[in-house]
Amino acid sequence: MTERKPPGVDFESWVDKQIRDAETRGEFERLPGAGKPLPADVDTAYDELWWIKRKMAREGLSVLPPALALRKEAEDALPAALAAPSERIARKIITEINDKIREMMFKPPPGPPLGKKPYDVEDVVRQWRERRADR
Repeated sequence: MTERKPPGVDFESWVDKQIRDAETRGEFERLPGAGKPLPADVDTAYDELWWIKRKMAREGLSVLPPALALRKEAEDALPAALAAPSERIARKIITEINDKIREMMFKPPPGPPLGKKPYDVEDVVRQWRERRADR
């Protein structure tokens, strides 16, 4: 709506007219959540960031301190390397995560300590080969 309220028109009646016009055009039909109950968290205390948190949850996003995010990435990297389709890709996955771990180890962490050390690339590749031999 880009219209401005005309001078001399009562504000309330102008707003009511805008709403009636929108209803006539069908702009209130099929709105998200129409006919559904209110969300269960309506009774909780007000949080000014509620909409950001809801959007992040809906899109599967999270914000972790860098050390915790890297810890999660490192924990996911090992099974990814072991399931890699080739030795080259397994090495690449472990080498990249090791670089990130080393970088985090040598600078002061902004959050909780990382609690991870670099993986032994040769050991991971040995495990990768053993898994391939078992198939």
